[in-house]
Amino acid sequence: MSTSSAAVAASTSASNPRAFWERLWRTSGIQFIAFFILAYVIYGDQPRIGASTDALVAFYHGDRARILLAVVISGLNVLNLMWFAAALRTALTDAGQDGWAAAATAASAALGALLFLLLTVIAALAFSIAGAGNAALTSGLNDLAWALVVLTSFPRAMLIMSGVFGFWRAGLISNALFAAGVVAVVLGVLGGTTWTTGDFWAPDGVYSRLVWPIIGLGWVMFVSWVLLKRSPAARTGW
Repeated sequence: MSTSSAAVAASTSASNPRAFWERLWRTSGIQFIAFFILAYVIYGDQPRIGASTDALVAFYHGDRARILLAVVISGLNVLNLMWFAAALRTALTDAGQDGWAAAATAASAALGALLFLLLTVIAALAFSIAGAGNAALTSGLNDLAWALVVLTSFPRAMLIMSGVFGFWRAGLISNALFAAGVVAVVLGVLGGTTWTTGDFWAPDGVYSRLVWPIIGLGWVMFVSWVLLKRSPAARTGW
């Protein structure tokens, strides 16, 4: 950005702070994706269900500082997710889709609660439990963490559904994009059925760890694009 462009942007932000904050909150989805990837890389590969005691201790206690750093980043990133949901709710309300806006709020609240519970379990394991020598408790909480990942599938699918159906009813997306969104919702609900003991469809399997998160991140990116290309409605609420 040139010096003159930066000066114009700064002047615009100063003269219209509501527009500045509106645009900032509408980019929260992109911020969520960036911090999610960062936390994912820092956190590493969590031991699978039924992992040995040595593997659990080596991961949670041996890499304690790294895991707690990832928890801090993820905790802040849940706030990004909440702001993203708030921006989605506002856009749906502006488009006259109050029911789907309320669904987005409810889904994000449920998802945020489960994510904070998941982070609490992981933080407790890394902070003291894994190093205390209680193998049964450590193994049980590690399995609980994977179960929570699966359970988040339902509010994640509901959040996707609220955006897809709300945008479609408001005429903001095409029928083709709506169909793709419905597929994403179905795949999201299926994420809540990953309770087998196999590698692909297990709570710690490929679908739960990779396929479903990629679908979710792709949807967040798409919604962020829709939010950013729309002009915000005139309001005093920001």
